[in-house]
Amino acid sequence: MQKAIYFLSLFLISTATMAQNHIIPLWEGTPPLQEDMGFEEEVRQENIIRIANVQIPTIEVYLPNKSIATGQAVMIFPGGGYGILAYDWEGTDFAKWLNAQGIAGIVVKYRLPISKSLTDPKEVPLLDAQRAIRLTRAHAAEWNINPANVGIMGFSAGGHLASTLSTQYAHELDRSKDEIDLLDARPAFSILVYPVITFQEKYTHGGSKKSLLGENPSPELVDRFSNEKNVTEQTPPTFLVHAQDDTGVPIENSLLYYQALHQHGIPASLHIYPKGGHGFSFGLGKGPVENWRDVLLDWMKALESN
Repeated sequence: MQKAIYFLSLFLISTATMAQNHIIPLWEGTPPLQEDMGFEEEVRQENIIRIANVQIPTIEVYLPNKSIATGQAVMIFPGGGYGILAYDWEGTDFAKWLNAQGIAGIVVKYRLPISKSLTDPKEVPLLDAQRAIRLTRAHAAEWNINPANVGIMGFSAGGHLASTLSTQYAHELDRSKDEIDLLDARPAFSILVYPVITFQEKYTHGGSKKSLLGENPSPELVDRFSNEKNVTEQTPPTFLVHAQDDTGVPIENSLLYYQALHQHGIPASLHIYPKGGHGFSFGLGKGPVENWRDVLLDWMKALESN
């Protein structure tokens, strides 16, 4: 019964916001670090919408009714081991839920580093993430968003990308730039859900590491993308949630990041549940972890009051 009510509510939210969601390409023409090889995006629906081989990265924008809009926005990075995107399960479903709270939800369909059309695969997800937050800020007035209150949310490998953006938002490549590229890419806050954080051998998720960095990355490259090593005093406030019985991405990923945030004086909230496994999304039917979204909303409201 509870699941039925949940899916009915999602349907109603979707119906109410259908006219307000739209899709915008991140880049004009062929995106940076990519060759036009005629590849096509792959979309499969097997309970979850799985998108692979992204060639045209986009943001899908869901805006709340203006009467309840808080001015907050959350950009969402779905997970999938840097091989696919769990696009609804960890993306559009959350955008619709955020709309019901008065928060703009913006789903990022970022390019995946295993695509053969990319010329420097390891740099591409971060580049798309930076562009997505800058593009959102460029449209802030139009979308009734406070540009200083744009945060990010990432799941699993999407959590790795979100933590990379949180710690490397100022990383720049030698490339041609436009006016949007001059905007700030630092998130106001970060929400990391069962995230991949470290690429150190003991606790990493091997699939995400291999997809992003290849078979035998150098120690320097591993350190650069082990985000617990890159936290500074400028890293944004962070909310972390993980399940103790996660056998895909060990809880040490969240613990290591939290410890680094604490050491640098960054406000952080860590929530570990005994059960939930990996990829629990909303946590429906999985016990106390189902409550994590209510805890998150309280945390976001507290951010606004500070």
